[in-house]
Amino acid sequence: MTRKKPLFSIITVTFNAASVLPPTLKSIKEQSFTDFEHLIIDGASQDNTLDIAHSAGIEQMIIHSEPDKGLYDAMNKSIARANGTFLIFLNAGDS
Repeated sequence: MTRKKPLFSIITVTFNAASVLPPTLKSIKEQSFTDFEHLIIDGASQDNTLDIAHSAGIEQMIIHSEPDKGLYDAMNKSIARANGTFLIFLNAGDS
């Protein structure tokens, strides 16, 4: 099955962001516009960031978790993985 290209790729870069990620996920889940993918690009968090992301119930979410070389490395990885026509960076803790 070919996946439809989303209009937007919403990108959230995380590393040990469990304390700030929930409001961001809540904001995305409450969107009425659904033509997006939500990429979580995680730097191999050691807290429960990934558990929180997995349990958010956002069907458009795609999670990638691996060590990176910092914020800009993670952002560059996300750009390479994004499928949307437009990219939006939404930091953990933002809504």
